Amino acid sequence: MKKKYILFLCLLLILSPKIVLAEEDVTPNARSAILMEANTGKILYTKNPQEKVAIASLTKMMSQIIILEQIEQGKIHWDDIVTTSKNASGYGGTQIYLQPGEKMSVEDLFKGVSMASANDAVVALAEYVAGTESNFVTMMMEKAKELGLKNTNFVNPTGLDEENHYSTAEDLAIIARELVLNHPKILDFSSLYEDYLREETPNKFWLVNTNKLIRFYEGADGLKTGFTDNAKYCMAVTSKRDHMRLIAIVLGEEVSKVRNAETTALLDYGFQSYHAKEILKKGTIVDTIELEHSTQKKLEAMLDTDIILLEKTGSAEKTYQQKIILNPIQLPIQKNEVIGKIQIYDQKEVVGEYPLIAKQAAGKQSFLSSFLSSLKNTITGNL
Repeated sequence: MKKKYILFLCLLLILSPKIVLAEEDVTPNARSAILMEANTGKILYTKNPQEKVAIASLTKMMSQIIILEQIEQGKIHWDDIVTTSKNASGYGGTQIYLQPGEKMSVEDLFKGVSMASANDAVVALAEYVAGTESNFVTMMMEKAKELGLKNTNFVNPTGLDEENHYSTAEDLAIIARELVLNHPKILDFSSLYEDYLREETPNKFWLVNTNKLIRFYEGADGLKTGFTDNAKYCMAVTSKRDHMRLIAIVLGEEVSKVRNAETTALLDYGFQSYHAKEILKKGTIVDTIELEHSTQKKLEAMLDTDIILLEKTGSAEKTYQQKIILNPIQLPIQKNEVIGKIQIYDQKEVVGEYPLIAKQAAGKQSFLSSFLSSLKNTITGNL
């Protein structure tokens, strides 16, 4: 009877790929891996997270951050037309086969980078943004420093194998989190499974997303795949269900199907083992400040982001406490200016800290207005 039970359990595990028993079983074939919940930044699983390795086209996530920042700042625009250089057109690997002198919009080039992982497209954009690839790589490294990355060095914007070009699963999770939280436009591109370039020409080009999980995994809407001889098969996938967004990084897989399967198992582990609890919504007014000598009588302190906390599935229901800390008020105050923070406690432990912003602007009252207001209050007894 006991042998039959063990045989049944083994068959159940084989036939039920969504069952994950232990963290160490999730990515047995990967060189390194990490699972992060994006909203909280909490790490849920790691395997050699700080090992420096070649990362192939996962490099392009940093390139995409730089390009999106340039668009958000108005320095370049989606409908700008980029002329392909000989240098950009000469890149091998995955490409959209740009020809020297070919003109294509920033949007279509970015689509080529995001869906097809096109090396020629990302180089054309890098040159358009920074003049040269070298200048663009400098921008990438400046951003890496800004993000606090300790184990990353970029030599090119493509991820093609080159000496001293490396990162880690941990640093890539930070890059992916920056991309999806602060530049969510990326998901409009990375979630597309198929599209076309050069539609109105005889050279119509069919794009199919290299990330097959966006089609087959619930909630998946990005993010990047990669392969080189040194890096092997790599993947960065993000998936959102309810209030929880997971980021899975898997590096150094020998077989693409195994990479996809282990990334799926990693995401399954996260969604099965944890759930997200929304505490407060973005835009919630958490405090009202009485103002003196201001054009506003009251100033409302507003939450600048959703407060979402991660809890272990099956754990006891938690009740959280809040503490509001306001900065000394110095007029004038601009709308959306940070004026304090809110801390969320679980018992005595701070489990989250979030900025509070001014819902409205508050100017400084002129001397005459202040004097007349004080005189009015004195006469009416409203002191």
